[in-house]
Amino acid sequence: MASFHGNKINPDRLSFGQWKFFTFLITLSVFMILPIIFIFSQALKPVDELFLYPPKLFVHHPTWGNFAQLFSVSNVAAVPKTKYLFNSILVTAAVVFLSIVLCSMTGFALSKKEFKMKKVVFEINIIALMFVPAAVTIPRYLVVQKLYLMDSYWGHILPMLSLPVGVFLVKQFVDQIPNALIEAAKLDGANDYYVFRKLVIPMIMPALATVSILAFQLAWNNSETSTLFMSKETLKTFAFYMSTLTTTTAMENNIAGQGMAAAAALLMFIPNLLIFIFMQSKVMDTMAHSGLK
Repeated sequence: MASFHGNKINPDRLSFGQWKFFTFLITLSVFMILPIIFIFSQALKPVDELFLYPPKLFVHHPTWGNFAQLFSVSNVAAVPKTKYLFNSILVTAAVVFLSIVLCSMTGFALSKKEFKMKKVVFEINIIALMFVPAAVTIPRYLVVQKLYLMDSYWGHILPMLSLPVGVFLVKQFVDQIPNALIEAAKLDGANDYYVFRKLVIPMIMPALATVSILAFQLAWNNSETSTLFMSKETLKTFAFYMSTLTTTTAMENNIAGQGMAAAAALLMFIPNLLIFIFMQSKVMDTMAHSGLK
């Protein structure tokens, strides 16, 4: 009976045979967390440690000098950095919200509704997964230009609403919902909108959490739309501002630029880390139910 409690699903204690698996997983986890440690360590390194060869993983004399220099340079910019930050927050919030709405509606339709060329549409979505962003840069620019979205917030938002992986994950998740459950709701008088809002949405929340993480990372780290579609400085995002600031300083002073680039990379990375930490359990649920085991 004691051995059963150590081997059942969600065991109360660890059995001797499980230690070898935990040893492997802990070793793998430590190895995978090294890049995160390096990002934090690099941002806190003084100038003499940034250029050590071979480079050191851990900082020996941590300093906030890189951050102080980053903010001192940004304070002399013509446009306040708070404006870039506001643009990023606005664009990121809009992209996350609209991505959740569009992916959930599209996934529901592709899974539970019947219409002409349904399989073709889904196959097109699968094919879209193979395209890297650089391959669609020119077509995307032409679309934004023809729609007169240059120098507008929609020029940031619209190009990032195409999230094929999000549609795929939601569709695979909705496939797990029994058709009999939806048919029973319709027999009780529920229309498609009610079924989608009251029945489907609560059951696919893990998938929507994953979509929100993917959309957040795409929008928050994006500087491409600012480079291609925005000529007004007041419409550009924080990611573009940080990359331009560190690049310009690196060209003028390579030593100072390296420290500022490390500090800027950490500032851009922290929001991605926080949103993943808070939603990582939902991501695991999505992977377990979407056919990506």
